[in-house]
Amino acid sequence: MLITLAVSGYRSLRDLVLPLDRLTLITGPNGSGKSNLYRALRLLGEVAQGRVIAALAQEGGLSSTLWAGPEAPSAAVQRGDYPLQGTQRRQRVALKLGFASQDYGYAIDLGLPTEGRSAFARDPLIKTEAVWIGEQLNPRTTLAERRGPAVTLRDPDSGAMGEDQVVHTRLADYDSMMTHAAHPKAAYELLNLREAMRAWRFYDALRSDQHAPARQAQIGTRAPVLASDGANLAAALQTIMEIGDPDALAETIDDAFPGTQISVSSRDGWFECAVHQKGLLRPLTASEVSDGTLRYLMLAAALLSPRPPRLLVLNEPETSLNPSLLPALARLIRHAASTTQVIVVSHAEPLIDALIAEPDVRTLSLEKRWGETQIQDADRPRWTWLKR
Repeated sequence: MLITLAVSGYRSLRDLVLPLDRLTLITGPNGSGKSNLYRALRLLGEVAQGRVIAALAQEGGLSSTLWAGPEAPSAAVQRGDYPLQGTQRRQRVALKLGFASQDYGYAIDLGLPTEGRSAFARDPLIKTEAVWIGEQLNPRTTLAERRGPAVTLRDPDSGAMGEDQVVHTRLADYDSMMTHAAHPKAAYELLNLREAMRAWRFYDALRSDQHAPARQAQIGTRAPVLASDGANLAAALQTIMEIGDPDALAETIDDAFPGTQISVSSRDGWFECAVHQKGLLRPLTASEVSDGTLRYLMLAAALLSPRPPRLLVLNEPETSLNPSLLPALARLIRHAASTTQVIVVSHAEPLIDALIAEPDVRTLSLEKRWGETQIQDADRPRWTWLKR
């Protein structure tokens, strides 16, 4: 389970370190930085997929995603005694992302490219990376360290973290050591962490419009994981019915829509879900149900996955849902949190109220001060970045 998330230099997140729990609710007013925090966490997941550079490029490149304010606004400026003026940068330009769990931690530092003749001159460079054992980064617990093109590993079985062993000297500055520097002496730890990160799931683009793939019949194969856009909804629901928890699925549907049942038909390998409602002579197909109903079915398929991930992140799951459905969604989220760590980013008051009614939910309220996202009334966990 992740216990700490750290972001530095990304959009409104100048220097943010926040604690996480089994179920964490991140809330705050519009413009407070909730979406930036979600995107930063998703960027971390892209590292293990080997797509962090491409993901940043899709956001407009590193230059457009960097913190745009001063490095450290003075107390006098924050009080309003002096106007905010341009300052000279003293530190290296950097976008840093990291997390710590009870077992392992990881951090990456991306910087601006040097001028050259390459057509890819806007691609950010990976400057440093580190993987360590435990909650805090320090030399004694460092398992793998990358500085520029060099990757150094330490054998955890040799006492005091063993001796340094350089296993890579020419790692490309656009490749992460998580995907390109596995080594037998540290294979288990690095591969275990990488695969755990690859299994993280993010849901913020579940389509429910009239042209959404989930509304159409789809070729079905066993689907223990709902697609990020919900396209394999029918197959995912059928998979839950066959090898997952069909009772929990039936209960959550009845909780949201009393008296309603769902079924999945299969014709020549084409799967389609149907919704059976009281008072209707025939079931409604996915193409006929409302946006809210379809979206709730997709959330149910995601949260009741027969293959629960170590981390599942929901960004504004209340979109398209009637407020009356949000208490049922909160109960579904709490049920999922019994088997996986869940982070919910939301500003919907009914969902927030339903979630925080339980004492085991950690709530982090974001606010923006002088353009910088900060956490209200929360202790900052200890965190150390690897120096370049």
